[in-house]
Amino acid sequence: MINNKGILIKNIYYMLSYAFRILKQSNYEDVEAETFDKAQDLFAAILAKGVAQQLKQGLYKEYVTKQETLPIMRGKLDMPETIRNRISRKQKLACEFDEFSADNLYNQILKTAVHYLIRDPGVKNTRKAQLNKIWLFFDNIKRLEPSQIPWNRLRYQQNNKNYEMLLNICYFVLEGLLQTTEKGEYKIASFSDECMARLYEKFILEYYRQEHRYLTEARAAQVKWDLMGETSEAMIRFLPVMQTDIYLRKDEKILIIDAKYYGKTLQRQFNKDTLHSGNIYQIFTYVKNQDKGNTGKVAGLLLYAKTEERITPDCMFNMGGNIIGAKTLDLNTDFKLITAQLDQIARDYFGDFMSE
Repeated sequence: MINNKGILIKNIYYMLSYAFRILKQSNYEDVEAETFDKAQDLFAAILAKGVAQQLKQGLYKEYVTKQETLPIMRGKLDMPETIRNRISRKQKLACEFDEFSADNLYNQILKTAVHYLIRDPGVKNTRKAQLNKIWLFFDNIKRLEPSQIPWNRLRYQQNNKNYEMLLNICYFVLEGLLQTTEKGEYKIASFSDECMARLYEKFILEYYRQEHRYLTEARAAQVKWDLMGETSEAMIRFLPVMQTDIYLRKDEKILIIDAKYYGKTLQRQFNKDTLHSGNIYQIFTYVKNQDKGNTGKVAGLLLYAKTEERITPDCMFNMGGNIIGAKTLDLNTDFKLITAQLDQIARDYFGDFMSE
């Protein structure tokens, strides 16, 4: 099936499998073999499988600060609250202590996502039954308000690295929630453009990193400004950071790709369709500042996700000795054709190293 942006739902799974390599493990094989009508059902399948696996290994625990009123001293004494208890003739101590607990932000987000998927009409009943079994293991874990989740507090290390893919799936689910005005409840909307843009960018980078091993570099790199003369750090801080989405290098040749996922890829100016001027200026700036020696060995590409527009970008230009242009990646096709498009982009610039 196809979502409302013209993307095959199954392709979302394949893109996720590159963005998060854990999905290529054997325990997700049955998810890959299924057909999904809704993106929510796909996410529910991945979470049902992934969280069940995590439960076998044990939920991630960390020290969580708690405040409780206890008959005996534990941790630090909260003196003002204890005094209030005494005034109220409560013979208990207000204590603040650290407890090694599964009731932490990571598991709270998992529980919250599972809660809304169980209630979503786009998730099949068989999948809801799987999620309900998982739900029983989260009885002592708090559920969060989706709009209040501090996503920027998440950090991954050795003990919780398996959570990265699961919580990214949760992010896609919970950031697609819309609050109703009647009962203040939430419902899952379509896969949001912001989430899709992040996945689109990460997928392209990881595809080149995993499938084009001949590349010297495949990463998201910063381009430094090509400044002349002495410039103090105090002045440089006023310049914006040039952060590339995809930076590919083979020896001395560099290809900078800016992944663009928009509802419309072109703008209308003077009765004609043109590339967004800001996008062209951006990629031009990246290329020219990277190619400090004017070697012509740095190229730039705007890679748009194809929309339903009649005209889609497919053009390359020689701008001052550097190749800069725009192409369109069709996500509403067989995944093998998607990867063939990406392979051709690399082949056109770096040559046919994949056959070596």
